[in-house]
Amino acid sequence: MNRIDIELRSWLGLLVVLGPVLLVAMDGSVLFLAMPAVTEALSPSADEALWILDSYGFAVGALLIAFGTIGDRYGRKRLLMFGAAMFGLGSVGAAFATSPALLIAFRVLMGVAGATLLPSALAVLGTLFTDPRRRAQAIGIFAATFAAGFAIGPIVAGQLLTRFWWGSVLLINVPVVLVFLVLAPILLGEVRATGLSRIDVASVLTSASGLLAAMYAVKHGAAQGISISSVTVGLVGVALLAWFGRRQGRIDNPLIDFTLFRNRVFTIAIVTGFLPLAAWSATAYLAAMYLQSVLGRSIAKAALLAVPGALVLTAAAVVTPVVVARIGRSAALITAHFTIAIGLSLLLPTSTGSGVGWYIAATAVAGIGYGISFSVVAEIAVAAVPAERAGAAAALAETGNELGNALGIALFGSLAAVLFRVHGPDPAPTLGETLHLPGLAPAVLDDARSAFVSGLHVVAATAAVLHGVLGSVALRVLRGGALTAADAAPTGSASRRRRPADSRS
Repeated sequence: MNRIDIELRSWLGLLVVLGPVLLVAMDGSVLFLAMPAVTEALSPSADEALWILDSYGFAVGALLIAFGTIGDRYGRKRLLMFGAAMFGLGSVGAAFATSPALLIAFRVLMGVAGATLLPSALAVLGTLFTDPRRRAQAIGIFAATFAAGFAIGPIVAGQLLTRFWWGSVLLINVPVVLVFLVLAPILLGEVRATGLSRIDVASVLTSASGLLAAMYAVKHGAAQGISISSVTVGLVGVALLAWFGRRQGRIDNPLIDFTLFRNRVFTIAIVTGFLPLAAWSATAYLAAMYLQSVLGRSIAKAALLAVPGALVLTAAAVVTPVVVARIGRSAALITAHFTIAIGLSLLLPTSTGSGVGWYIAATAVAGIGYGISFSVVAEIAVAAVPAERAGAAAALAETGNELGNALGIALFGSLAAVLFRVHGPDPAPTLGETLHLPGLAPAVLDDARSAFVSGLHVVAATAAVLHGVLGSVALRVLRGGALTAADAAPTGSASRRRRPADSRS
């Protein structure tokens, strides 16, 4: 096979890999715009609605590290094929779910499958592109696709919901999965690392259980108030997570190598992967509800209003590698946080009567920072470790993204739910449930909408402040100059000096 044929095969392989990547990202946000329709069809409670939204992201984030290691050991293409098949089956089940519990269960299955796809997909790029320059281009395209998936999820959902029932937003996964299952065996080769130690099952179970218990306590407390049972479950979750963290420092094959975080630049980069997704997912969900349930926009119009922000976000992710080559990664990281903070602040003037212009401006300005953060974090993570550990490194970066997506809704969404329950009218604990109650006076409905908008404002302001603080920290830590590949390298190198490379998981 000549050089041109090899290069063509590599780019075709990239296109095939990008299909599942796009789906995994889209499904983190595709239900945002569909939630009013889901609420009308399935009547979930306040905490069930939150679980419907972020059970998927929670499952992806909780298992990414483990599946990155499994792919390294047992074969990345094999894991991709298995995960894609499960993702398709989970999508069909979720689309036809007849109760909130079934929908949550199938969303968890989709999340487990999604956790198999992301780290293996990024690691496969190293085998498709052996030339460093081509590989960097491929990683940039990967990051842009992932960012675009989050951004266009609500837009695609809006177009489908104007013609079909809410389950159609999940059935769109099926044809992409089928194409991948047909072409992947032809275009992708099998890759696995050698000399890896066993996977620590206790760490996998403890981390997932701890996160689950902690998030249950937060959601239950937000939706129904603090109780002895929720506090007990929360304390158990915190204890499990603390035990997990201590265990990682004592075993030879940790699920997460926390010594990587001794490098301050690496730590800021990973937090940059977490916080923007947390802010984006929460405000995107709340803004979708705001446009439909407060301002009365149709699903189609709400989807169109999300287009400018989605275009800016995608364009920013695409051009970031070029910009980084000129200004450096440190300047890009700092710019990301401050532009997101400014964009989120633009949501504060919105009201129950108007706010479309502020919403568009907010998503466009914040989209610049989101696109930068999505692109830069993936590049730093892959550069920080040896090529044979690309699966685990990619998993660490994507874990930050996916946990941000899940915990953003869990934490910020719960904050909005608490504020609505405290300041809103008594008939129901959420805006969606209140609007569907018959016979309520217009004044009660106005109070409900005002309480929801107040919650949106508090969430936006809180996220903006956090980004401003992290941007200031990044400015102080990175002010010495641009972050280069050499800056990231000591992170992986230091870890390798403390522990042989083939003993890490």
